[in-house]
Amino acid sequence: MKMTTSKKIKNFFHKLGPGFISGAADDDPTAIATYTQAGAQFGYGQLWTALFTFPFMAVIQEMCGRIGLVTGKGLAGVIKKHYSDWFLTGAVILLLVANTISIGADLGAMAAAGELIFKTSFIFWLIGFTFFILILEIFLSYRVYSRYLKYLTLTLLAYLAVAILVNQDWGEVIRHTLFPSFIFSEAFFLSLIAILGTNISPYLFFWQAGEEVEEEVANGKLRIMGQGLPKITKKDVLALKQDTTIGMLFSNIIIFAICLAAASTLGRNGFVSVTTPVEAAKALEPLVGSWASVLFALGIIGSGLIAVPVLSGSASYAISESFGWKEGLYRKFNKAHGFYIIITLATLVGVLVNFLSIPPFQMLIYASAINGLLAPPLLILILFIANDKKIMGKYTNTWRSNLFGVIIILLMLAAAGFFLWHLPF
Repeated sequence: MKMTTSKKIKNFFHKLGPGFISGAADDDPTAIATYTQAGAQFGYGQLWTALFTFPFMAVIQEMCGRIGLVTGKGLAGVIKKHYSDWFLTGAVILLLVANTISIGADLGAMAAAGELIFKTSFIFWLIGFTFFILILEIFLSYRVYSRYLKYLTLTLLAYLAVAILVNQDWGEVIRHTLFPSFIFSEAFFLSLIAILGTNISPYLFFWQAGEEVEEEVANGKLRIMGQGLPKITKKDVLALKQDTTIGMLFSNIIIFAICLAAASTLGRNGFVSVTTPVEAAKALEPLVGSWASVLFALGIIGSGLIAVPVLSGSASYAISESFGWKEGLYRKFNKAHGFYIIITLATLVGVLVNFLSIPPFQMLIYASAINGLLAPPLLILILFIANDKKIMGKYTNTWRSNLFGVIIILLMLAAAGFFLWHLPF
């Protein structure tokens, strides 16, 4: 019996797991803001970053997922078991700093989006979205929650439509996509660090490792997170690689479209500095005209609903594993108090970031840049873990994974060093 198109699509989405959700979460409000600003300020000049970062994102996230798949532990659990307490403490602190700022920035952007549509108080939406996300994450099972997270990603396709609808100089688009160009200025390298930080983010490292273990529990390959070694095969590793590659490819197609849409609308019309949601929404006007603000707001809210739980969840995985607490979104609240309390606290502390008097849209770009500065030390540690035969057995890194891992670490360090060297103090 032949399968219908709708069933094929449904089966395709059903097979997608943590890798795809990680890719979707990567297109969070910080990514939307970062690539909108890059397109507005530099036109086609940073389109190449979407193509360039794709293989690095796929390799790094596959590496993190494989660590979780093979060990049956999240990243913090592996670090705790095999490395010094100093490594664990440093990794968790870096993650918490990056996540707290990102949670605050994303919640602030969602609140600003709500304010944009309904003309009601920013604080009302900030509190409303915060508690809505916490209720979903605490009281819905992981299987139900992850199922809907996948479909929320479709709101981001609006940018792809704009990129296609607007008249483009496709020769220039191809040239800037295939051949990197640089402007040696603070603004350019801040944008570049922010792009690297939003594409290769610390929270995604911990999240995907933890979620691969959640999947093993859900599929009966592991009874409890962090206890016992799951029985895996090369087929499982291949499925992980495919899931992650599809997720990162989807992510990069969207961010490429965001940058292209902003370059051909905002940048072309002189909006080189995007500081408010209203200005950012103009990138969608060629598609829906006066409804651009509504569509932009829905994209921000949808991507935020995906990203904030991932941010708080990854922080909770790390802390729970550090202290040996029961963890996992598959558990009920009364079976993992500490795990859910950390999720709640991480989200609430993120809310406080919005009282620093930094405009929500600008905070998104700063959050991406901070991720870019904090990611390299964690990447170095992940590279060591993924090459340790005592931890990974026969599933250690290939030479290609190591090559891509080393290159992206060096590039992120170089970009961060250039930017820090040119700070005015």
